[in-house]
Amino acid sequence: MVKYFLKRCIAMLPVLLVITILAFAFVHLLPGDPARMMAGEDADPETIEMLRHELGLDQPLPIQYITYMGKLLKGDLGISLRTKLPVFEELKLRYLPTMYLAVAGMLWSCVIGVLFGAIAAIYSGRWQDYAAMIASVSGISVPQFWLGLLAIQLFSVYLGWFPVAGFSGKLSELVLPSFTLGATVAAIMARFTLSAFLDVLDEDYINTARAKGVKESVVMWKHAFRNALIPVVTMVGLQFGFLLGGSVVVETVFAWPGLGRFMIEAVEVRDYPVLQALLLLYSFHFVFINLLVDMIYGIINPEIRYE
Repeated sequence: MVKYFLKRCIAMLPVLLVITILAFAFVHLLPGDPARMMAGEDADPETIEMLRHELGLDQPLPIQYITYMGKLLKGDLGISLRTKLPVFEELKLRYLPTMYLAVAGMLWSCVIGVLFGAIAAIYSGRWQDYAAMIASVSGISVPQFWLGLLAIQLFSVYLGWFPVAGFSGKLSELVLPSFTLGATVAAIMARFTLSAFLDVLDEDYINTARAKGVKESVVMWKHAFRNALIPVVTMVGLQFGFLLGGSVVVETVFAWPGLGRFMIEAVEVRDYPVLQALLLLYSFHFVFINLLVDMIYGIINPEIRYE
């Protein structure tokens, strides 16, 4: 397995290189001129041109990319055009709050989604199945911003159980934002778990175990559940990547100091260094999460062998 892990790490290098090229190209294809936006609407052409020269935007794109990669290999993500601070320092301030939010949201979605999906599969065709799927469809249908506002009104304003917004490191401040973020993913996980569970229950080895008189609880949790988790783990990895990059709405509703709001602010002023760093960060997350998922496969089902 160690040999397989090393091979995958080496194979990731060209993928990461392509990601840097795509991130650089995508950001530079955005409409608007950062130098003009920094200089202001009333700036004269000479001032704008001077800013473009200072930022290196007057260089050909290949030269800009080579310069960018040289700095990136040294760990230099550049200077934010908006705040004039190092991008690395800006990301460091916002990364942990976003990671806390994504991890907590993923925990909500795994516990609720996998539980509801398993219940719906075990009690297929009964009221438990219908109740779980109604809850799942409702979770997918309800907009995140509305669910967040409703949670604030009920649990913060009316009951006073949790803070309204913001994050200062307290666990209580994480409950409502993470639940709001994880609710939609929980609904998706429930339906995916149900589908995976039903597919496994149709397998011959499940019927054989039942024919041998194995207890239904053992069939469900030891044989069916373990094998149904393999595709679910893939979905968990993908959804976790989306949670890291798709928390803009929740961060806005709860005034959360994370990467999502920072990205929106960077888009508004065409802050190239910040946008490139965020695109790389989100893309790298997906690459490494996929590698981690492959490793977890072998833990869930030891019969899987890597060559």
